[in-house]
Amino acid sequence: MTDVIATYYFRPKEGITAEWAANAIAEEQTTGTWTGISTREEYIHYLDGQIENLTPSGDGYQVSVRYPAEIFEIGNIPQYFSVIAGNLFGLSRIAGVRLLDVDFPKSVIPFSGPKFGIDGVRKIVGTDDRPHVGTIIKPKVGLTPEDTAAVAYEAAIGGVDLIKDDETLTDQTFCPIAKRLPLVMEQLNRVKDETGRTVLYAVNISTAGDKILERAKQAKEMGANMLMIDVIVCGLDAVRVIAEDSSINLPLHIHRTMHAAITRNPHHGIAMRPYCRLVRMVGGDQLHTGTVSGKMDHDMQELIGDNRTLTHPWHGINTVFPVASGGLHPGGVETEITTLGTDIILQAGGGIHGHPDGTRAGAMAMRQAVDAAMAEIPLAVYAQDHRELNRALETWGKI
Repeated sequence: MTDVIATYYFRPKEGITAEWAANAIAEEQTTGTWTGISTREEYIHYLDGQIENLTPSGDGYQVSVRYPAEIFEIGNIPQYFSVIAGNLFGLSRIAGVRLLDVDFPKSVIPFSGPKFGIDGVRKIVGTDDRPHVGTIIKPKVGLTPEDTAAVAYEAAIGGVDLIKDDETLTDQTFCPIAKRLPLVMEQLNRVKDETGRTVLYAVNISTAGDKILERAKQAKEMGANMLMIDVIVCGLDAVRVIAEDSSINLPLHIHRTMHAAITRNPHHGIAMRPYCRLVRMVGGDQLHTGTVSGKMDHDMQELIGDNRTLTHPWHGINTVFPVASGGLHPGGVETEITTLGTDIILQAGGGIHGHPDGTRAGAMAMRQAVDAAMAEIPLAVYAQDHRELNRALETWGKI
């Protein structure tokens, strides 16, 4: 395949045929216009989008549009988006359009992809095939650097593999990175000395486009072992520029805050799948995709497909660790693993810090739930001689 194929769901307005609407999408994103024009056209129509596989789907239709590779400026991610997800969403005769997926040929992927991927992150942490357990420091904002470091130690000594900032914590005056990061890493090094375990800390470097590379380099100099980027608000190129810089060479944890404004509506917008492909292309090592059992709205089949998009072979590019987060607690672990597999990060915030016996016990309970699932022992049985898990199940139940 040498062209880019994008798949859309759409609903024409009353009186508009599916064929007309599909062609309107293809024309809007390539060479078409709403009226006849005087400029020369005879030699440009090889760039027209081609309609493929127009079929009924629910209360609308699904169509694949083949875009000639020549339309794309190689390596220009903003321009890629302008083609596959541009003005089509505003077409007045179409009630809704949703970009479901996009398949890129190797010829338009000049990127190296994730430096580490699932295997590389597992090598750093020292795990084989079990899911990783992560946590978010809670509350989201308000803690001092000293508070943050103390909570990080409790979570790490309890057994988590990853600690991350939440999406709204960056470099505010009440908890600046220059103070927070060294203190957290000091505590994680203490855990390393006490247990031999390596725990990653994804410090949130999200900021303006002209500052993010500098912030990443400063974090590296301060001892960071992982960086976090809010990809939707910062842009995919924020991930690319960090991933491509050889002087940084740290795993990148990618948060999708604000995504639901774009992905949630099943009839309009952009599904998560294209973001999965693009984040993998530009170098994210971990990406939030959602939970089966948590608090956020999701489509089960889309979620399963998104995770496969990150973890299955694709153009020889490293895989990406999917992150299940949002209302997750020990009682949901078995469901997550059964549905999504073991190549996943189970990220619990309140489900760890809200444990009745504290953060350390909450982390232990999450690890115990993972151990039970891996051993195929029912949670209730495993909890009989694991107090932390038992207390978690008493608090939140089993999903």
